[in-house]
Amino acid sequence: MKKIVLAYSGGLDTSVILTWLKEEYDVEVVAYTADVGQGEEVEEAKVKAMATGAVEAIAEDLTEEFVSEYVFPALRANAIYEGHYLLGTSLARPVIAKGLVRAAEATGADGIAHGATGKGNDQVRFEVSAYALKPDIKVIAPWREWKLKGRADCVAYAEARGIAVPVTKDKPYSMDANLLHISYEGGVLEDPWVAPPKNMFKMTVDPQDAPDEPEIVTVTYEAGDPVAVNGESLGPAALLARLNQLAGAHGVGRVDIVENRFVGMKSRGVYETPGGTVLHYAHRAVESLTLDREVMHLRDSLIPRYAAMVYNGFWFSPEREALQAFVDTTQERVSGEARLKLYKGGVYVEGRRSDYRLYDQATVTFEEDDVYDQADAAGFIRLNALRLRRSAEARLGQGE
Repeated sequence: MKKIVLAYSGGLDTSVILTWLKEEYDVEVVAYTADVGQGEEVEEAKVKAMATGAVEAIAEDLTEEFVSEYVFPALRANAIYEGHYLLGTSLARPVIAKGLVRAAEATGADGIAHGATGKGNDQVRFEVSAYALKPDIKVIAPWREWKLKGRADCVAYAEARGIAVPVTKDKPYSMDANLLHISYEGGVLEDPWVAPPKNMFKMTVDPQDAPDEPEIVTVTYEAGDPVAVNGESLGPAALLARLNQLAGAHGVGRVDIVENRFVGMKSRGVYETPGGTVLHYAHRAVESLTLDREVMHLRDSLIPRYAAMVYNGFWFSPEREALQAFVDTTQERVSGEARLKLYKGGVYVEGRRSDYRLYDQATVTFEEDDVYDQADAAGFIRLNALRLRRSAEARLGQGE
């Protein structure tokens, strides 16, 4: 190979990898940094990449694409992995992989490289996505090849070659940020009994330090997607950013879990997903008015499957796309508003309304009505109990 496009963040691993690729493979390295909403790190990464020896540094703004084509579809599916994780990193990897492949084609590179370790999920997400988009792509995963055994070896390697080291005693963990969330893992967090450092979080205030007065937020939905906050129409990325700001100020969206990685081990991850958490609650609230019971129950039964597909790296798989098509069909009439209260780390639904509501107050009221005959319930109950009565009669007849 003559040229490789490296997924470059400017962190310890990818900074070391850039130099290692040049030494080990004698190739030119193009540093590719995908902007998925991580902020100032993008421009800093470009500068650092060139200083570290890249022949070219590409920074591509994928923020709008990330939110509209990856985050929103997953939120339409109410996708949560193992009951807690809103898939922030999992959703960012396929859009980055798509950008990597695009950059390789544009620069005439022979292959791509990434800094995911051989123990994690990201190696699968990057590579499976790349192969799905370009079957003949060549992929280099240094963590599966080199002799460096861990972060300490990487630090020593970097120091020996004058590469700036972003991991310090004041930040003894790794983090990955995008517009949907920030994830933290490794270092002091590897002990699941140890609490995260209080000063670690970037997107959310400590719920104990959040304002003593709650904040009311209204989210408007059209066909399953949020389109406005407090009556102001916003594009996908701007809307998520606004909710990150509002919810983060109230400590909303922190999660500390031990999850099951695809490769087979358990891992402790700490996440903060303020805006995404609000959108999850708001979407559920509007759905509660507009989705048919059996459609909702069927879709909900498939949420673990959908979430696992995304978590395990199969965003571009035919099964995820087929399931997405079903989910999107269910969302055609999920339009309306949800009113939520943000307070001390919590999200509380206070109201919901929709022109497409299936909720009928005249039917459900405890007061007198002329649309529901309560006597009909007797036959409904007898028919549903028929099989249970027959089963009991058979047991009793046999002396059980």
